[in-house]
Formats: sequence, C-alpha cells, structure tokens
Amino acid sequence: MSAGHTVTIHPETRHVEVHVDGEKVAASDRPLRLSETGLPDRWYLPREDVALDRFQPTSFHTTCPFKGEASYWSLTLGDTTHDGIVWSYEQPIAGAEAITGALSFYPDRATITVDGEPV
Repeated sequence: MSAGHTVTIHPETRHVEVHVDGEKVAASDRPLRLSETGLPDRWYLPREDVALDRFQPTSFHTTCPFKGEASYWSLTLGDTTHDGIVWSYEQPIAGAEAITGALSFYPDRATITVDGEPV
C-alpha cells in the first residue's frame, strides 16, 4: 500500500440486489463492502449469489496496485450487451484475499440497492 492509501473489506449482512435493464442478476445477504481511499464503497457478492450463467467472460483484464489483476464478464439482455459490467479478483494480492472470486458491478451501469436503498 502507498502511504495513506487503505483498502478495508467488511463482511456485511445487509441485503444487496443488482438489476441491469430492470432484470435482477444478483442478490445476496452476505456481501462484502470494500472501502478504498478516494473511491466510493464497492459491494462484492459471492459467486453463488450472482446469475453468472447469464454472463460471458471477456479477455479484458486490469491491474490495481492495491488489489491485483481483475477479470471481467459481460451480460447480454435482449439486443443489448453490457460489456465488462462485472469484475472479480481471482487471485488478489496480499491484504485483499477476502474478495477472492467475489463479483462487483459498476454502480453507474447497474442498479445496486442495499437494504432497498440505491447505492
């Protein structure tokens, strides 16, 4: 970590739902809330709580110096493809292991609610 930059991961029991184009694609009562310096909180959901069978893996990857390499998935609903709308750290770096394999959605591209309140 750089001086002053922190990443903290908190297990939660709040109910998180994710909708894309009005369709529910994920719901969890066991999300992880990731708080990172300078960024809004992100919600990571266990794979089992995401309709991952509806998503297609992409070849796109990014690297975060604080979490590691992220993999992305796309979702096609009707005639619309939401390219790389969800990501996961399959092998995060030390300190971020709690999010291994969990999935997080872009809040500006999906509707995310926590206990019924929009994120």
